[in-house]
Amino acid sequence: MFATSIIARKRDSQRLTGEEIRFMVEGFVAGEIPDYQMSAWAMAIVCRGMEVDEIAALTDVMLASGGRMSRATDRPRVDKHSTGGLGDKVSLVLSPLLACFDVDVPMLSGRGLGITGGTLDKLEAYSGFRCHLTQPQIDRQLDRIGCVIAGTTADIAPADRKLYALRDVTGTVPSIALITSSIMSKKLAASLDALVLDVKFGSAAFMRDLNQARQLADSLCATGQRFGVATRAVLSDMNQPLGRMVGNACEANEAVQVLQGAGPADVRELTLHLSAELLAAVGKFADCELARLALVEALTSGRALARFQAMVAAQGGQFDPQLELAPSSTLTAPSCGWLQQVDGQQIGQIVIGLGGGRTRLEQSIDHTVGLEMLVRVGDRIESQQPLVRIFARSPRAAERAATEILAAMTLAEQPVAPLPLIHTL
Repeated sequence: MFATSIIARKRDSQRLTGEEIRFMVEGFVAGEIPDYQMSAWAMAIVCRGMEVDEIAALTDVMLASGGRMSRATDRPRVDKHSTGGLGDKVSLVLSPLLACFDVDVPMLSGRGLGITGGTLDKLEAYSGFRCHLTQPQIDRQLDRIGCVIAGTTADIAPADRKLYALRDVTGTVPSIALITSSIMSKKLAASLDALVLDVKFGSAAFMRDLNQARQLADSLCATGQRFGVATRAVLSDMNQPLGRMVGNACEANEAVQVLQGAGPADVRELTLHLSAELLAAVGKFADCELARLALVEALTSGRALARFQAMVAAQGGQFDPQLELAPSSTLTAPSCGWLQQVDGQQIGQIVIGLGGGRTRLEQSIDHTVGLEMLVRVGDRIESQQPLVRIFARSPRAAERAATEILAAMTLAEQPVAPLPLIHTL
């Protein structure tokens, strides 16, 4: 078996066997297949795609390259994965919320890179919070609290880590097949019973349009089902930030508001929708509507917040319901109209410019900076109305951000319809 012939077969739109896929991945991990051949194969996949069987085989070999998480309890094990977006703090609410219902939520998460904020970065806004846990520590925390949010360990899908590093520098990231196998090889390593996928689309998401997102959701669900995991997907709009807050401590504070039974309606709605799907999938409730009623009670009663506080404490963090933020200033509208569009990519870059994000993984971040979006697409805007609160370390940084924010927001002279949050598959 030769790498050149396998590359050529995929270049010519031929279906690869499981043995051929295993040969490529295992050879690459072992150093027997050089980067230039692996990048050529990845590009052939980007251009020609893969069928469901091929994607499952690729996922399987990347999963098998590492270990799997142990099962510390006999409770159902569930998780959520988001394809990434701006202001997405759902994991901070969903994980402790679900743990109130006698399920385990072993959430292995990552750091932010580019405009997509990382769940671990948000949690590290709490002084002392530990993201790196051993498997025994994860097991003990799941047994006591039912939820953990920690960094992915080195033995989880190492083949994916090596392949993704190559894809990142060879223009081979945008592929349904490669994205599916990357996500699912890591999620399946958690030994889940059910998984819900929040597939985002729009200006602040990786997938820019609804059709792309739908294709990815279908591929992810089909792959999860192949491995015996009850897998469901939700399509959510990311043409504007989720919630009001963008920035690490800002978003942690907003997540706590939702855990207190308040907070922005869109964050609350998406969290309830995703959580209900998981509880119904593992048979905790007969349907999503019944699950939703119980989830609302867990929020309003304070049970979910107490579980979140317990998780933060268990991982060494000092919980604060209102983390300190950088000094704030308010940007007002220079004219009137209806908010037609928010350039999510640009808003994300503004937060990075304030120091709240990174363009390289080794960069440090300022947890206290960020933005509070005071208006939504479809809102009527009056002249001098507050648009955005800017949390910045200096007046100069705030002024620069204000200029960039105005360029990222488009006003229309005629009324604009609000954006729907959730779309059907």
